[in-house]
Amino acid sequence: MKNYDIVVIGGGPAGLAAAASTFENGCSSVLLIERDTKLGGILNQCIHNGFGLGHYGEELTGPEYAHRAMEELKEKAPGVDVLLDTFVMEITPEKKIYAMNKKDGYFEISAKAIILAMGCREKARGALAIPGTRPAGVMTAGLAQHYVNMDGFMVGRKVVILGSGDIGLIMARRMVLEGAKVLACIEIAPQPGGLARNITQCLEDYGIPLYLSQTITSIHGKERLTGITVSKVDSKYQVIPGTEWDIECDTLLLSCGLIPENELSRKAGVPIDPKTGGPFASESLETGIPGIFACGNVLHVHDLADNVTKEAIKAGKAAALYVSGEAETTAKDAIDNPKVFPGKVIKPLNENEDENNEDGNVRHMTCIICPRGCRLSVKLSEPPVVTGNSCPRGEEYAIAEVTHPMRTLTTTIRVRNEDGTLGRVSVKSKGEIPKEEIFQLASKVHKTIIDAPVSVGDEVLPGVVATSST
Repeated sequence: MKNYDIVVIGGGPAGLAAAASTFENGCSSVLLIERDTKLGGILNQCIHNGFGLGHYGEELTGPEYAHRAMEELKEKAPGVDVLLDTFVMEITPEKKIYAMNKKDGYFEISAKAIILAMGCREKARGALAIPGTRPAGVMTAGLAQHYVNMDGFMVGRKVVILGSGDIGLIMARRMVLEGAKVLACIEIAPQPGGLARNITQCLEDYGIPLYLSQTITSIHGKERLTGITVSKVDSKYQVIPGTEWDIECDTLLLSCGLIPENELSRKAGVPIDPKTGGPFASESLETGIPGIFACGNVLHVHDLADNVTKEAIKAGKAAALYVSGEAETTAKDAIDNPKVFPGKVIKPLNENEDENNEDGNVRHMTCIICPRGCRLSVKLSEPPVVTGNSCPRGEEYAIAEVTHPMRTLTTTIRVRNEDGTLGRVSVKSKGEIPKEEIFQLASKVHKTIIDAPVSVGDEVLPGVVATSST
């Protein structure tokens, strides 16, 4: 049996930050367990930008954020042991961990403290209870993201998105850049569920219609999806009879929410908060079982990886203090006085802003510079006058948007490995490029095959840099 002071379960942004934090706070006996073959978690398939502004002070793609976190772990916590391709089967209240992998088989680990950092998963079709057949072509947006970004498989050509969560919005854009036609984004609520900046840069930029207060009431097709039926819903989310309309499509991506991954937690008897789907936790992020801490999306679903990292650093410090005896357990507080996590703030769409703009001299837009998504107004004078921005970058964005719109392309490029097989790495344009050049550059990248090895930051084509490595 292996013995560690602290074991961190999950090697995504939460696990990486928590492991580094435990080591920085004086705990040298730390094990990080990840079920995938490499660290980084879901970030590895999130090739889009929008990460890192809060924690690193610059905009990164998901793979770049993961790379930074892994480099920090090596630098700040070189003594942390890492087990990859290892599946944790069970944990106990006594902090025994039962795991298995190809090398060691089934084995046991004993810990003085455990940090849960398993992340979350998507709601699948079974949780949504959509009537109809079960043809190929119906999958979660995250699964499609893995197929397209990691495996290089195109999942369909005529696509509909159900739900307006951020993953679905981002995949809508991704599918268009890969040559698909995204016919609609269907949202049951009266307002979109994703960040306002993603509505702008993923739907509006590509002319993808968003239908609010509607849902899918039937799926058609036997071997392959052939279409769906959409119906309007009332204020209580009940289908309104007689409002049905059909869309012909071959692919349906589900983006209807995330669920904290807590099967291990439940087996261990960790009390779960029905509101968040994650464990009850104290201010120090200790769960209802002494010595078991939780952070990141396993605790509650976050909008930003930056906030996951911030929370994980706190959990790592608390676990280290617990193991050293400098802090007493707060497990009782997790039940009696649990920490309250802020819910997601949903901003309604401002569909009627232009009604009082009869002469057309004011343009309204959502700033995409940061997740705040400020609603901007630009008076089309000389020079333009911007209001609504909370920072100078917002003003710069608004003026550029009305004069020469700019965007960053994120996609993947094929790589010929040394053994002759083809792999894939994520890339992005080296800075912003004119919006009208996005498709031209994407086409050039897709037609190109480069040779391995490739490292993060390598310029693989003029103006195109790698954001992941071979």
